[in-house]
Amino acid sequence: MCELLGVTAKRRLRLNALLREFYSHSSEHPHGWGLACFPDSGTPVLEKEPVEAGTSLLLNERLASPVLERTVIAHIRRATIGHLTYENTHPFTTADNRGRRWTLAHNGTIFNGSLLERFKGRQKGETDSECILFYLIEQIDRTQDRLGRALDETERFDLLAEAVADLSANGKVNLLVYDGDLLYAHVNLRGTLYYRKEEDALVFSTRPLKEGDWHHVPPMRLVAAKDGDFRRIGEDHGHEYCLNPDDYRYTYMLYAAL
Repeated sequence: MCELLGVTAKRRLRLNALLREFYSHSSEHPHGWGLACFPDSGTPVLEKEPVEAGTSLLLNERLASPVLERTVIAHIRRATIGHLTYENTHPFTTADNRGRRWTLAHNGTIFNGSLLERFKGRQKGETDSECILFYLIEQIDRTQDRLGRALDETERFDLLAEAVADLSANGKVNLLVYDGDLLYAHVNLRGTLYYRKEEDALVFSTRPLKEGDWHHVPPMRLVAAKDGDFRRIGEDHGHEYCLNPDDYRYTYMLYAAL
């Protein structure tokens, strides 16, 4: 599958060592890398390539200079569905109908795509991950249209928690999402997303990185963080995914034909 890394901090931190360790796993996830950084404007600076991170001249050059950020989302891809193209490489980003910019990286697969089918003609690539972002934004846009205003922090969290629960009934939905204010994390396959709390930062990772006190992200609950600390932890939605090789048989057949 893929690996995720997310950071939210109280101040700008130098993240080069953390990123280098994360991207060192790319031999196991060789089909693309991505990095989204978020300056004070909230608009993401997105860099990604459909190549193995360890062989990327662009990434090596990027990490040769200081990466000083408060918020980042990083991803390395092991593809199941979708060609090895820029359009299929995470993270993905789009804006809602009130101008808020959302950025998403996904580790998993939706096996019953009925919730996402209508976005197939809209997406630039072929991944269900891109369609997940469109699905979330559709729920946000509908609610904002109904209310005639942008959602506040509590409303955004509650709406995402409900939407992620619906998606989780159909597959593995490990996500990092940033809305320019809150960094959201979700996992529904136990033991596949961790966090580490530091003095000025909160780090999420598919696998523990470096030394330190790593903990499991609470499964089947949306969590939100800001400025290096947890902001909200949602209710258990009950849709746990249990790894089943048969689920992937069809997707692997598709991928083998690419």
